[in-house]
Amino acid sequence: MSSDPAVLVSDLSVEYPARGVSPSCVALRGVSFRLETGQILGVLGETGSGKSTLAEVLAGHVLPARSADPGPRISGGEATVLGHPLRKARKRDLAEVTFHVGYLPQDAASTLEPSLSVQDNVTLPIFERDQHYSRRAAGERAATILDTVHLPLSVLAKYPYELSAGQRQRVALARALVLGPSVLVADEPTAGIDATVRDAVIDLLAQLRGHDDFSAVIVSHDPAVLRRATDACLVLQGGRTVGYGPIEDVLADPAHPFVAGLARALGTTSRRTERRPQHTAD
Repeated sequence: MSSDPAVLVSDLSVEYPARGVSPSCVALRGVSFRLETGQILGVLGETGSGKSTLAEVLAGHVLPARSADPGPRISGGEATVLGHPLRKARKRDLAEVTFHVGYLPQDAASTLEPSLSVQDNVTLPIFERDQHYSRRAAGERAATILDTVHLPLSVLAKYPYELSAGQRQRVALARALVLGPSVLVADEPTAGIDATVRDAVIDLLAQLRGHDDFSAVIVSHDPAVLRRATDACLVLQGGRTVGYGPIEDVLADPAHPFVAGLARALGTTSRRTERRPQHTAD
């Protein structure tokens, strides 16, 4: 395992700049964590907690310094992905990051190109990098990666509208994995997938975990994903860290009321409850 972390986040704050009559919005405040190569981090939080913003930033979809475009901007601290600091990164630096980071955005199934076949959707990242890449080799890669996400080869010639929501989600996951990324950032990878296939996707993530050249950040509201496929869990509320560590430890010994509520909802016994003081006879 490399001595350099795959992802290092130090006191990270992220905001969406003001536009027109809309004021600026701070999405993350002082978030820190370290993700080693070969590990998977789960990110858990309620709607509006900043977890999707964190995924977007780590995938390299952050505004370059001094950009006037809409989108997230690092306003404090730093996020370093595969050795690339993102706060003051230029466009070409961000392009280098996105080459090595696979990104599955929230509601990824809706990002598929409706006019392209599944094969063309999956191989799109390949041809965005190299227009002269062999179409035969790209097709073989698409077939291999579809098998990885448990889709039949017959899907290759179909179009997104011909697939179920769960199948489209898996096609989007295949597209995120097609370049063999060093880091996968996946926002709700099991969304819209039926229970049987969901388990297969979780198993896939668990299999990828531990590969010396692969790391991932998985945003999920699904505790089964986090318990089976992650090494550590980051819990966010209101853009701040309220829990961090192995998920069972975080839930069993919550240091914040929000995490305690999660533990109760999931039926996890709190160690703090178990440590009631013993009364001895005088």
